[in-house]
Amino acid sequence: MAVKDFKSAYKTVMDDHFPRTMEISFGDGAQRQTLSFEKETWVIAGVEKGLRYGENPGQEAALYRLVNGNLALGEVRSIQAGQYLVSDAELLQSGKHPGKTNLTDVDSALNILRYLGDRPCTVIVKHNNPCGVARGRTLSESYARANMADRVAAFGGAISLNREVDIETARLISEQYAEVVAAPEFAPGVMDVFGKKKNLRVMKIGNMAKLASFAGRRVVEFRALVDGGIIAQWSFVPETLTRERLSPAQAIYKGAEYRVNRQPTDRELDDLMFGWLVECGVTSNSVLYVKDGATVGIGTGEQDRVGVAEIARDKAYRKLADRLCWERHRTPYNNLKDDGLRAAIDEEVKALKGGLPGCCMVSDAFFPFRDGLDVGLREGITAVIQPGGSERDFESIEACNEAGAAMVFTGQRCFRH
Repeated sequence: MAVKDFKSAYKTVMDDHFPRTMEISFGDGAQRQTLSFEKETWVIAGVEKGLRYGENPGQEAALYRLVNGNLALGEVRSIQAGQYLVSDAELLQSGKHPGKTNLTDVDSALNILRYLGDRPCTVIVKHNNPCGVARGRTLSESYARANMADRVAAFGGAISLNREVDIETARLISEQYAEVVAAPEFAPGVMDVFGKKKNLRVMKIGNMAKLASFAGRRVVEFRALVDGGIIAQWSFVPETLTRERLSPAQAIYKGAEYRVNRQPTDRELDDLMFGWLVECGVTSNSVLYVKDGATVGIGTGEQDRVGVAEIARDKAYRKLADRLCWERHRTPYNNLKDDGLRAAIDEEVKALKGGLPGCCMVSDAFFPFRDGLDVGLREGITAVIQPGGSERDFESIEACNEAGAAMVFTGQRCFRH
């Protein structure tokens, strides 16, 4: 395909050959349970179509919403039909038909937001992983903090907010390029602000107002294999939703008992729970650093735990440099030409250790050795949350005690692939 033709492919709405309805049946002898789905379409610029394309131009794709059926396997039951979020979102503004990634990015954000409804919160997602997540006293503050957590990655992302979008927040969002904005409601005048961004997709998701009711609900996930086979599993649900479910780190190794010396402070516990619930929506292997209800560095999709801890650390340094550069000179750090100004920012970021001192470190699985944990401890993190369960948990406990850091176990791994 010629380059010119390939560029046009991004704007082309494909004809998909997926049928209007779909059924998935689970049979066990004479007993059969069936889930019924209907394909979702939108009329945009007089054209009724479904998804523009799948993950890439040239991949046909379709969105189906569950319209009937219940599924019970053992003691687990699936979410019931009619409780829609992304699969029945109202497009207040579109510009062009949404693609698969637009919708799955919003869904990934809601997977995190459903556990963080007690305060205004913003999740910015790209490629199904958060760029920045932050709480705030107001929605605009939460958005500003989430955006500055990784302003570069947030460019072209999907922004999901758990409160009605007000004018102040809309104006902040409109200062950058975004693919999608999703929220439960939009205040009068907000659509006039967003209307200046003709290709911005604005999704009103009414059930976001009761998003907390989706916490703990499961759906069946499918993964297709190369040979046409399918692996089915129930979706992950975090069991640790409150600080009371956390356990102080302890372990027994060769008959000796090891315990963490220091318990987390109230501020640390708040950040540990925030970080853990964000972590449950990040692709594995992953390590996060969080502080004061905001992500500081997110490491994701790495094969080893030391490497992902280093990625999150390095991103914290880079993102702080970019934030300082943007706030002071209104230009990205990577575009700063003045060597003197760049050197000054570098020195400040080095002195601040990327903003990591006082952060909490979050891991989706246990540390097999202390080396991954040491990456954060050397930068001044003060508390750690992880599942525990390693044969060498005692090493991690010793590392925390040497640094004066607190550590708690969740007793549950949260891999996400």
